[in-house]
Amino acid sequence: MNNARLADIAAQAGVSEATVSRVLNGKAGVSAATRQAVLTALDLMGYERPQRLRQRSNGLIGLVTPELDNPIFPAFAQAIERALTQHGYTPILCTQIPGGAPEDEFTEMLIDRGVSGIVFVSGLHADITARMDRYTRLTDRGLPIVLVDGYNEAIPAPFISPDDRLATRLAVQHLVDLGHERVGLALGQRRFVPVIRKIEGFRQSMAQLLGATDVSDLIQHSLFTVEGGQAAAGALIDRGCTGLFCASDLMALGAIRAARERGRSVPGDVSVVGFDDSPLIPFTDPPLTTVRKPIAAMASAAVETLVELIGGTPAKNTELVFQPELVVRGSTGSGPLVNR
Repeated sequence: MNNARLADIAAQAGVSEATVSRVLNGKAGVSAATRQAVLTALDLMGYERPQRLRQRSNGLIGLVTPELDNPIFPAFAQAIERALTQHGYTPILCTQIPGGAPEDEFTEMLIDRGVSGIVFVSGLHADITARMDRYTRLTDRGLPIVLVDGYNEAIPAPFISPDDRLATRLAVQHLVDLGHERVGLALGQRRFVPVIRKIEGFRQSMAQLLGATDVSDLIQHSLFTVEGGQAAAGALIDRGCTGLFCASDLMALGAIRAARERGRSVPGDVSVVGFDDSPLIPFTDPPLTTVRKPIAAMASAAVETLVELIGGTPAKNTELVFQPELVVRGSTGSGPLVNR
């Protein structure tokens, strides 16, 4: 590698050219953190790693995700793949698309390829109507699995979840603090565990904060899409809701569209809160107030837990619950109580 390239990599990594040379030539005397900084700079700048620096894989890990149309899922996949790579494992990404291979086919394919374990993100484990023996069969044969975003007590495996009840509480509290007393909840199909938990959080929050005990007409189910959010939010706005919490950022974008369809401004007339804090969401019009799902922490925990299972830690039914965070931007504003 010529001196100009060495200088570029050294500047990117924040180290000396001599240090870059030592790393590229596999010499001793360089800390692990410095070595990683040089390799990261190499990758970012598009240079191919020398053969001697290519890490031998500890094994294959399956990563099964829903379709990547929702930007939260590629963000999850990238975070999990990064963590797996840091542990020396090679990820195999299996993306479910409508009309494509179902989860069970992906699982069989991964087993045929001898994977050391599988991470399932928002899979059938989140669906209370699905059969859970597909997972118990895996644990019975000793295959390490970790399940993200969903919970079922029948599966002897670790689960990684955001606190959906708290997420709803944060959103409702924010809207009530702004002066909204007619707050609506737009979410996906009621058979999913995160949906059930958000409804529980909504009922509790509305009772405690507004004294509302019957909130059935303030809850609207649809699909976790822009169009689904538009349909659900439209129905809630028509019922007089001025504050909306949507169970995904995509649904929230649909809610903004529904408000504008009706000649309402966001946040002037209707305030909208999303959920996830997906990539690019800060750049919407208006920038979306949302409840951030702690993707990095959840991905890291999923991989650490899986590595422990691969290392021989006994599998058992546990759930690690991670705290979400309200991120206030431009899609929420004063409600009717303040404007009176």
